[in-house]
Parts: sequence; structure tokens; C-alpha cells
Amino acid sequence: MNQTSILFLSKNRKDAFAQEALAFVSQHFPNHEIALGTQDQDLPDLVRNCEADFIISYLSPWIIPQAVLEKAKVAAINFHPGPPEYPGSGCYNFAIYDAVAEYGVTCHHMTRAVDTGKIIAVRRFPVFASDSVHSIAKQSSAQMLVLFYEVMSNILKGCALPASEETWKRKPYTKAEMYDLFQIKPEMPELEIQRRIKAAEYPGWPGAFIEVGGRRFYQNPISPIER
Repeated sequence: MNQTSILFLSKNRKDAFAQEALAFVSQHFPNHEIALGTQDQDLPDLVRNCEADFIISYLSPWIIPQAVLEKAKVAAINFHPGPPEYPGSGCYNFAIYDAVAEYGVTCHHMTRAVDTGKIIAVRRFPVFASDSVHSIAKQSSAQMLVLFYEVMSNILKGCALPASEETWKRKPYTKAEMYDLFQIKPEMPELEIQRRIKAAEYPGWPGAFIEVGGRRFYQNPISPIER
């Protein structure tokens, strides 16, 4: 029986792929603890008092303090739903805006700064002109689960974590930069407007917006996104 201890962190909402990742940990690592939550919740004491061999962040809502990361006896790793070209927030959106031909997901060591640690492995897939933020997000979810299985299987077998030759290509995007991408201005060329509209489209989101008189008017006025 594998005695490796795992602290698994993820979001507290229905996500089929995150649930599959959690099920894998629960089945194969008897010595595990789980912390699920949302961004508006404080970091649980369970995480602050971590004594696990591995801290595994899979769509975790929390930024883990350095003091906690240092408690991982072997490694603290994160699964990021974007390739090294797109660290931080809005990775899908910026990729669609840039009309990339390829996208991917990344597993990396966690450090104090989000999405800056040494890269363990990357999985990539092609992107087509007909793709959208929603479609590459769905593909990323599937590819990230496969990457999770690969990395966790290595841990299960007692193998050392691989070390990718890939490196992050830029500093992480911020949420403010993501929301700025969604803003449309009258003086923008038509092609720029279309790129921004496509980059902001996602089911359940209000989409691109324009500001007039200090008020925001959204393409799909449901509930405005707070900055």
C-alpha cells in the first residue's frame, strides 16, 4: 500500500474533471487529505498546518503562502489550465485574442509568485479558427486531467518528478489585464473590436463592454463582472 501523503486542493463546485482527479487521489493514496473551497473563503487550517509529502493544487481557489509551500516534504505542485505562454488569469481569453495555433496545459512547482515555478510537464493541442474560449477551455480540462494522471502515476510509482526544458514566457497576466481586454472603445479598428468580442465570449459571462458616462454597457447584460 502506498504511504505517500497527499494534500489535495481544489475548488468547491461541480467540475467533472476535478472530481475525477479527486477520485484518483482518494483511490490510490490512502494517506490523503482534501481541502475544497472558493476564492472568498479563507485558507483552511488544514492547509496551513500541512504535513504532507505533496501538496497538489488542481484548480485551487487559493494562492498558497510560501510558509505553507515549504511544509511540503517532497514538492508542492500546481496544474495550470494554460501553456507556458499564458501564465496567470485569463489564459483562454488571451489565447483566443492572439489567435494562437496551439494551446496547452502545464504542471509546475509552486512558488510564492503564481505561475512562476519550474515546469514539470506540458501537454499541447492544436487550436483552430473556429475555436472559442469555451471550446479551448473544455479541451484544456480534458488535457489537464490526462496530465494529472501522468504526473500522479509517477508519484504513485515512486519516480522522481520530471523536469521540463520549457520555461514561462512572460509574467503572469492579472485579472485587471483580463478585464481590460474585454473593453471596447469607439476609436478601435473593427478587427480589434471583433478580436476582443471573441476573447470575451463565454457562457454565463456578460462579454465585452463599452464605457459611456462612467457606466459600463455589456454585450450580454446579465450580471456585470466585478473588477
